Amino acid sequence: MASITKLPSGAYRVQIRRKGRYASETFLRRDDAHRWARQAETLVDQGQPPNRSSVARLHTFGDLVDLHIADMCAVGKPPRRSKAATLTTLKRDLGKEKIGCLDRHKLIEYGRRRADLGAGPVTLGIDIGVIKMIMTHAAAVHGLEISVEGVDLARVALKRLGLIGKGIERDRRPTTAELNRLFLRFDKNARLTMPMTRIVQFAIATALRLDEICQADWSDLDIDGRMLLVRDRKDPRNKAGNDQRIPLFAATGYDAWALVMAQAKYLGKVEGQIFPYNSRSVGTAFRRACADADVRDLHFHDLRHEGTSRLFEVGLSIEQVALVTGHKDWKMLRRYTHIRPEALHRLVEARAPYSEGTLQQSGVCLVDLT
Repeated sequence: MASITKLPSGAYRVQIRRKGRYASETFLRRDDAHRWARQAETLVDQGQPPNRSSVARLHTFGDLVDLHIADMCAVGKPPRRSKAATLTTLKRDLGKEKIGCLDRHKLIEYGRRRADLGAGPVTLGIDIGVIKMIMTHAAAVHGLEISVEGVDLARVALKRLGLIGKGIERDRRPTTAELNRLFLRFDKNARLTMPMTRIVQFAIATALRLDEICQADWSDLDIDGRMLLVRDRKDPRNKAGNDQRIPLFAATGYDAWALVMAQAKYLGKVEGQIFPYNSRSVGTAFRRACADADVRDLHFHDLRHEGTSRLFEVGLSIEQVALVTGHKDWKMLRRYTHIRPEALHRLVEARAPYSEGTLQQSGVCLVDLT
């Protein structure tokens, strides 16, 4: 039988003695004390230890979000920008929902509301995935009795309704004329303090992400091997420590090594970051130049697609391209590949075992179609 005593501080101490076990916790509210006592007695009857009071005080989904963030920070893996933004949105929209009341119906209604506000199928899929992750974490790590069956059913329903699905794969590649217009716009802008032409060319030459370009350091440069160490490359499982060395070559039409040397001359030093610019400022300058040069629907990230596609167009294999782009999943690498049909001519010519002259010498008749 549980006993609850009000302390001079105004808090409530609850004590249980059951089946030879003793447990005691303190709560600010009497209702919380009663709730914990009932849960603790049930767990003891099942042969399990009572939950800690910190867990017993968790009542809303917002509490679970805070718990997850605290646990991740405790093990040195705080949520990064993208995940942190998702957690903030979920806590804002669902934070006041009682844990036991966050069922299939409420999650479907949440998905409908998010879709009405403009959330796409991929974004909503990420939201539902994070909700399941938070609830699973609370159940696995802290022993809360939470079922994720409602989340799974809601995902199925939202997928059937067309609100969750795969995103539309972008195949936008800049033309040579568009790139030249951008370079001209960059070079003529006297107020621009960043060497945007060099940054864009380096992005295509290396297929690096914008953040990776702006974080690259001179100390990560291997001068003898003409290699660059890219630190903490994006990875769905573990970004921290996911370092990779990539070659700085001229396979894509722009010489990455020459661009780095030009940047050293431009800066007048080889310390700190190679491109010491804020990635958001670079993105803003790129978007403004696209608008001024009438280059429509082109994102800076499309330059990574462009660089990857050019690597394939010069004849590199999937394994070789992955060594540059950092992809571990070759299915994901395919999404970044949009080879132009015209490039097949160069590939065939480079791999052809016979030239036109050797074909004629071997007696093969070449038909003149002109």
